[in-house]
Amino acid sequence: MRCVIARFPFDLTRSGVLESMKGIKPEHASGESVIIGRRTYPVKQVGQVITRQDRRDFSAGEVLRAMAQLGFTCRDLAPVPAPTRVLNPVQKASVMLGAPVAA
Repeated sequence: MRCVIARFPFDLTRSGVLESMKGIKPEHASGESVIIGRRTYPVKQVGQVITRQDRRDFSAGEVLRAMAQLGFTCRDLAPVPAPTRVLNPVQKASVMLGAPVAA
């Protein structure tokens, strides 16, 4: 498949990406990631390995798009859970008795 990453065209194949990432130890993935084989790699690490370019030269979106088109599982940033309201003991007891909690 032909794709453009950082304004450069690349001919990528699923087997080529698998071969390129073979033996590469995954870094800690705290943001967008790609599952290649049984390992989860950060998108920027995958992009650096397959394009041999500096991570600052391309965006994560370009690599995510290419990996998704090749059939790899891509994960976006994990959603931040909404803060939960902490109830005081009286409010807890009221909820347990079925009374609505005052805002």
